[in-house]
Amino acid sequence: GLRDLSSLTDQTIVKGLENVPGVARIDINGRVTRQILVEIKPQALTALGLSVDQVVNAIRAANQDVPAGRITRGATDSIVRVEGKIKDPMQFGRIIVAQQGGAPIYLTQVAAVIDGEKEQDSISRINGRPAITLDLQKAQDANIVDTGHGVTEAVALLKQRLPSEVELRVVNSAADSVERSVNRVKETIIEGAMLTVLIVFLFLHSWRSTIITGLTLPIAVIATFIALYAFGFTLNFLTLMALSLCIGLLIDDAIVVRENIVRHLGLGKTHDTAAREGTDEIGLAVMATTFAIVAVFVPIAFMSGIIGRFFFQFGLTVAVAVLVSLFVSFTLDPMLSSVWHDPPGSRFSRLPWLGGFMESVERGIDWIHRVYGRILEWALLHRIKVILIALVSFFASFVVVPLVGTEFIPETDQGFLSLRLNTPVGSSLEYTDGKVRQVEEVLKGIPEVALAITTIGTEDGRNYARVNLKLTELSDRNRSQKEVERAIRTALKPVPGVELSFGFDRAVWVNLLGPDPQTLTALINDFALKVAKVPGIADMETSEKAANPALSIRLNNDAASDLGISVQQVGATVRPLLAGDTVTYWLAPDGQNYEVNVQLSKDRRQLASDLGNLYLTSNRVGPEGNPRMVPLRQVAEIVETTSPQIIKRQDLQRRVALYANTERRPSGDVNADVARIIKETTPTLPPGYRFDVGGQAKDMQESFQAALAALGLAVIFIYLILASQFASFTQPLAIMASLPFSLIGVFLALLLTGTTLNLFSIIGFIMLMGLVTKNAILLVDFANRARRGGQSLHDALLRAGQVRLRPILMTTAAMIGGMTPLALGLGEGGETQAPMGRAIIGGVITSTLLTLVVVPVIYTYLDGWAERRKALRAARRSTAAAEPASGD
Repeated sequence: GLRDLSSLTDQTIVKGLENVPGVARIDINGRVTRQILVEIKPQALTALGLSVDQVVNAIRAANQDVPAGRITRGATDSIVRVEGKIKDPMQFGRIIVAQQGGAPIYLTQVAAVIDGEKEQDSISRINGRPAITLDLQKAQDANIVDTGHGVTEAVALLKQRLPSEVELRVVNSAADSVERSVNRVKETIIEGAMLTVLIVFLFLHSWRSTIITGLTLPIAVIATFIALYAFGFTLNFLTLMALSLCIGLLIDDAIVVRENIVRHLGLGKTHDTAAREGTDEIGLAVMATTFAIVAVFVPIAFMSGIIGRFFFQFGLTVAVAVLVSLFVSFTLDPMLSSVWHDPPGSRFSRLPWLGGFMESVERGIDWIHRVYGRILEWALLHRIKVILIALVSFFASFVVVPLVGTEFIPETDQGFLSLRLNTPVGSSLEYTDGKVRQVEEVLKGIPEVALAITTIGTEDGRNYARVNLKLTELSDRNRSQKEVERAIRTALKPVPGVELSFGFDRAVWVNLLGPDPQTLTALINDFALKVAKVPGIADMETSEKAANPALSIRLNNDAASDLGISVQQVGATVRPLLAGDTVTYWLAPDGQNYEVNVQLSKDRRQLASDLGNLYLTSNRVGPEGNPRMVPLRQVAEIVETTSPQIIKRQDLQRRVALYANTERRPSGDVNADVARIIKETTPTLPPGYRFDVGGQAKDMQESFQAALAALGLAVIFIYLILASQFASFTQPLAIMASLPFSLIGVFLALLLTGTTLNLFSIIGFIMLMGLVTKNAILLVDFANRARRGGQSLHDALLRAGQVRLRPILMTTAAMIGGMTPLALGLGEGGETQAPMGRAIIGGVITSTLLTLVVVPVIYTYLDGWAERRKALRAARRSTAAAEPASGD
């Protein structure tokens, strides 16, 4: 039975799991423990004139071993001990409690001794079958995957030691979910790398060029692994996601370098010369693009708050990876380009179909070149129109912002739901169990539920229960986790007397602080009525529950003093009988210590009237010389009252709270509506009362504010990098004009894919700040070189557009290809990664399209402004030099 299983759990299973590295705590639910029950008979005590204290003291005195010193026999000292420990539980009944009239009074005369079980404080079931469940908590600094593996191995070893009829298994492990998410990110890295290399091949039409360029990927990734080890980082979700996002970036520098070398080869140069001059020509632009990405992440990595914690490992991983790729692009790529040549003749003579396909790709690229050339020519002749179109596009993108929902972190489908139930305050464990059984019956009708792990009687009280639901695999069910959650919520509505909520952290959490508890209760109830009308609110409840029913024993001090009865005496009598008092321990033959508990029987503890019939020892003496016993009702009044479940404080003030989940609407939108209600309600609050938003809403607000600060830092550092690279204060402004245009793509991509604006999509946007300048840098750098070569501003920009179009298209396509697996959000944990990839892809596309046209136009304006200032300064200097001459 459960008693034997509980003993096995305590003696074998728990001890085996406690030794697993990383396990900090084990909570046991549903345990049934052996206990020696001493159930007091109040009438017998009264009749014999005995007190509860006498019974307790007699049991303690009888069940002990007493050291009696030592004796010396020759050269040997022997310890003397009087062994009085009781060997058989039934022997407790033979304990002599007192002597009256020369006759002993045995414990069995005033109490029933039962070898029974301790009252359960929790009940556990798995799929309706009684069970004992163990909740394992990992240490704060422990690796969850390593700890999970350790527990799995320990369970496998324990199974070998357990009886065949005992089933031990891990029913749910957070480590499994984390591991699956990490494995999925690893897959996206491989898929992104393959897509990136394929894109390079399509543009360069050469296996050798593809291999030379693609070698950057494994070298950069391996070098990043070494750096992560040096930093003390692990291969976790953040570092792997950083690498997944980087796949398209790591090859960018190599693409630009190799493409420029190939272009120089087309000019008739030798391989050595082309490698050297091609790399030298593009070097400044490549360094500027890489340093711009580093400038975004490194400063932000050391910020405080959630953004800083997230960016620390994520940001340093990206920074190290792109710096390594820069080094490889400047060393390995030129070296291989100088010695590893493409063979003469057709590259695809053995695969004519591939050659035909490549010719089609090349014709498509040539067509894009021609179209872009005409567009750029028109743009340079109609600059005001281009600026107006760009500005209208930029501001129009903000129209879709209200259509994009907001939330803190995207909800993921982990195939696991945690259902929290509570019955009315004061409900017994048995009543709560009955209600939960009704819930379990309803859950049997949900086909997606594979496993239901029930615990009745949580740390919150006996009227609380939790049902953890493990769903079938995502591929085996037609509904998502969120849809299953809605179905369960609907199915459980007919079950009366039960409140339910899902999850551990509520999306909506509002605190109300003030001095008076009654006023707080009234205010929070009024506030809850308003919040309940907000679309998307679900599982709403307040922390103000009905008070626990209670009984107060109010002592009549005068009557009690007259009879010599103290408060301590009343407490010493009542507490053991009601709450129970573990007076000693019985050592069983199996070596386990079991509690010996003195208490009233359960049926005698159910009536308040019985309390008044408990007898106390007074200072009065009866006819036979024994202390006179008086009933409790003679010296105290027993009053029905209530007691608050818990009193919560914040900032030295009483606090009540409102909690809620959300459904069918993003949590950020729901919280925005709740914030409006708070703003409208605050002026009506009495003095000394105030709202305080907590939970996800607070985290989201702090994170979004930190993201804005991070965005500002990113822009500043990018400008400083570009100003130092180009030795100009104006040209970086032309390059950075591409930054706001990325917003257009971000909002459109989020809207079209149904993705919310959350922590991950915002991080993707911050990352864009370093990415979208890449194309503008390539354009401006070549235009500067062309102008230094003697070309006019107009011709230099046209030439820069035509020459740099191919590497811009290549790097953009490689970036998109590398991030596509991430943006698709397939597999477990994909919902978390996808917003970042989608935001980046959308921003890269629109910024690329607009950069190719708008940046050259802005470049002309800034160059003209710089030339006019230069001419003005020259005129001032000429005037200043001429004035002394005229004075002479």
